Amino acid sequence: MCGPSLLNEDQRQKIAAYHATLNQVSKSPFGPEDEIGMLNLMDESSRRQAMREADAGKPFDLAVDFFVGMPLWDDFNDPGFQIWLTHTPAGTVVDNPTSLSAELNERVSYTGDAISMYTHCGTHVDTLTHFGYHGSIFNGFNTREHLGSRHWHRAGADKQPPVIARGVMIDAAAAAGIEMLPESHAIGEKDLLAALKRQKTELRPGDVVLIRTGRMSVWPDQRRFVPRSPGINREGAEFLARAGAMYVGADNGGVEHTPSADPENWLPVHTYLLAEAGIPLLEMAYLEDLSHEGIYEFAFMGACLKIRGATGSPMRPIAMPLKS
Repeated sequence: MCGPSLLNEDQRQKIAAYHATLNQVSKSPFGPEDEIGMLNLMDESSRRQAMREADAGKPFDLAVDFFVGMPLWDDFNDPGFQIWLTHTPAGTVVDNPTSLSAELNERVSYTGDAISMYTHCGTHVDTLTHFGYHGSIFNGFNTREHLGSRHWHRAGADKQPPVIARGVMIDAAAAAGIEMLPESHAIGEKDLLAALKRQKTELRPGDVVLIRTGRMSVWPDQRRFVPRSPGINREGAEFLARAGAMYVGADNGGVEHTPSADPENWLPVHTYLLAEAGIPLLEMAYLEDLSHEGIYEFAFMGACLKIRGATGSPMRPIAMPLKS
């Protein structure tokens, strides 16, 4: 089974986790101007290989839907998802914003709406700007030089390329023989190895790795989904990073288990993967259908919205099973 111990020296040189120092931002192995971290492991060849192996006949939608009252990590009172109508057919008749005839407004029924949301609502990506240490983020970009009044000028959601890659789901809940892991359960290296062995799945550099805790089985119950979540711990995150994961995601609210077991860091997996390992996160991925059908390897496709400098962005990822 492929893991960190089986990578050669050339492969390790391209993986930031092998050059990381605890609680310090890492320099990118791809140069001082790099803004996408381990997404550099994806290239034309790897994209083509993923698509050659994909069966597009039965895509799996890995996103949740957005709605008012949807579950949200709200410890810091960030705003949730809101949607409201900006135009209605009846309102257009009454207000006549286009200064047209009543007959024409009656004939053409027009509805429009607007949304407002924290960029970390629903199925979304955490970009490299989201967490760092001492005012700096991955590759040494810092608040003094690179953070404006509205957004980061480096490493935001707009810089991430569309992702087309081999995807792997590690079904930690199924490996434990249960529908959902217990509250606050920490998934470490042994848990990940046990699940990979059960699935007969290997990890390869450049993979999108998604962890199933079973938490989506209680979606959309805010009180059961968000607090005291199972998820990977730093040991598990280090194992995945050193195996060459390009994205690390999960079906829970924040990839890692909560609350933190580290008294000196309230989100140690976020800071490690983003700031030390240069790996973006994919949160609230819907993995139940893949689990029910026993699909552990697939072609993954997804893209951020190009929100300039954003720390997060909604994503609607798609998994396509491999051809038999």
